Amino acid sequence: MKTSRVIRTPGGLSLRLDVRAVTVVVLLLLAALAASVVLIGTGDFPISASDVVRTLLGNGNSGQEFIVNELRLPRVLVGLLVGASLGLGGALFQAVTRNPLGSPDVLGLGQGATAGALVMIVLFSGSTAQVTVGALVGGLVTGLAIYLLAWKQGVHGYRLVLVGIGVSAIVTAINGYLLTVSDIVDAARAVVWMTGSLGGRDWDQVWPLLGLCALLVPLVLAHACGLRMTEMGDDVSNALGVRVERVRALLMVAAVLLTATATAAAGPVSFVALTAPQLARRLTRSPGPNLLPSLCMGAALLVTADLASQRAFGADQLPVGVVTGVLGGVYLLWLLVTERRAGRI
Repeated sequence: MKTSRVIRTPGGLSLRLDVRAVTVVVLLLLAALAASVVLIGTGDFPISASDVVRTLLGNGNSGQEFIVNELRLPRVLVGLLVGASLGLGGALFQAVTRNPLGSPDVLGLGQGATAGALVMIVLFSGSTAQVTVGALVGGLVTGLAIYLLAWKQGVHGYRLVLVGIGVSAIVTAINGYLLTVSDIVDAARAVVWMTGSLGGRDWDQVWPLLGLCALLVPLVLAHACGLRMTEMGDDVSNALGVRVERVRALLMVAAVLLTATATAAAGPVSFVALTAPQLARRLTRSPGPNLLPSLCMGAALLVTADLASQRAFGADQLPVGVVTGVLGGVYLLWLLVTERRAGRI
């Protein structure tokens, strides 16, 4: 059975498509959209899926339009965009490090963003917008520190992972200190943010995420071919005309921006960046970074986890970060056992 197909245009251009990967992307998009529609209808005032679709098309009554468009749709869009950003960011880090454990969760970017948010909460009693900016700056500074500390005539996978683990431990200690010196009100607020939640999200969180994704996703996908060539080794990639360090640096900056912005919008939602690329690769059975499938998998995972949380415990009773943490922790243990049995760790 053929798994790829070549499409040729009248202008002489050709494009090779992996049929299985395209099928997986389409199915994941449909799953994410279906979960989103059901999630929008879930809450203290339940709305059927047909009424949700009708309201989204502009044919609902005034009450439904307010609930759907103002209260629930922004939350779902933030979930989709955060999941997509984390899935894509995780795929980039794992491809650059050539390590299935090379995700923002392990490298400490989430902890860095948390440190930035805690500084604004604990030291300045900052507003929601200031906490968001602090998280974004914290993630960017942590990413830059990891890159510079790991640099030695280039950045290599295992060195990047080891440096990231060390930086993560340091930043985690700083976060613990900030919590101990804060008053009880700020500490409670910080702990809620650190859990990772989509509760209370509105259009103010949607637009920055949407703008960043619209800018970075096409840029990342345009460099997918160069990223895949780097998996053959630096010498071969350079011989084929790929500027390896330039591609790595550009894609790492994009991954840090995606991860930091997602963390700033929803808090440190754990394990999505780790599990989404691995699940996407197992579904597509395709080598390479699987950037687009990872993006779709991340979006589907997060909205599905939020839906499961609300259906099982009620609206905003259990933050989505708790659900992804439990599921991701189980997956991480399974991944470690699998890698150990294969002799890779």
